[in-house]
Amino acid sequence: MFKKNMIIFVVVLLLSGCSTSVDKGNINKVGLLVPESINDQVWGTKGYKGLLNIQNDFDVDVFYKEGIDSESSIEHSVEEFSQKGVNLIFGHGMEYGDTFNKIAKKYPKIHFVSFNGDARQKNTTSLRFEGHTMGFFGGMTAAHMSSKKLIGIIGTHNWQPEIKGFVEGAKFENPDTKIKILYTNNWDDGQRAVKLLNQLIASGIDVVYPAGDGFNVPVIEKVKEKGLYAIGYVSDQSDLGKNTVLTSTVQLASKLYDLVAKKFAEGTLQSGNLSFDFKDGVITMGKYSPLVDKKFRKRIENYVEEYKKTGVLPNKNQLK
Repeated sequence: MFKKNMIIFVVVLLLSGCSTSVDKGNINKVGLLVPESINDQVWGTKGYKGLLNIQNDFDVDVFYKEGIDSESSIEHSVEEFSQKGVNLIFGHGMEYGDTFNKIAKKYPKIHFVSFNGDARQKNTTSLRFEGHTMGFFGGMTAAHMSSKKLIGIIGTHNWQPEIKGFVEGAKFENPDTKIKILYTNNWDDGQRAVKLLNQLIASGIDVVYPAGDGFNVPVIEKVKEKGLYAIGYVSDQSDLGKNTVLTSTVQLASKLYDLVAKKFAEGTLQSGNLSFDFKDGVITMGKYSPLVDKKFRKRIENYVEEYKKTGVLPNKNQLK
């Protein structure tokens, strides 16, 4: 990822041709704010694809602005969107929540949506992927494939629920597995992440989970060079090497955008903090490497289906 020093002005996206749009209901126009770029091929791109989904499905005008990463730039952008008649705004990250709470009363006709925060106004909503669960099944896969019973995690922050889930999943699959965790304390610092990877490799790990979408690609490329294994993060990263990426823990942000827009159109979008999971169709496991045996893959699939029905992970009901 990279930081933009200038704000990209609003662009109206127009699609031609036939549309399979559904009733747009309460939706007038939709805006998107991203902290960096829609072209980063990771988090920002996912938000942009979600915006395009809404445009196509609801046949409404949509707008986006890049490089919006400060309170003043957020407030200025919201004012621009308001003047254009936007009544649903997505702030694509946790950095938008506090400002949205602060200004929400000024814009009662706009509903503000952000991620991983604490929405406290009646026209604000915060979305959260259930990272613990996807991490659990990623950890199971890592432990199953680790011949050394020693795996590593490169995390961004110690509060990430997917990291705790990964550890639990690895221990469930093989209680003898040891897990080493190092943190970058930055979502985008690929250079530091690779340095931490080198430390993990020196310690003897043979599988790593790079839990940061701003640095997971360079980490996986380095893992491939060393002939080791990785679990992909946020996107299905099987294309980085079918003999390297065992599977991925995937968050379908673009699909979540469509789901939220549908709820808003119908007048059923709740304020407050909402969580989404496998059962909502917005989290899934990615493609499995051919190195992962079919028997294990089937067991994971069964656990996922059981979790969708019950909301209980296998270490809680001991279905193993």
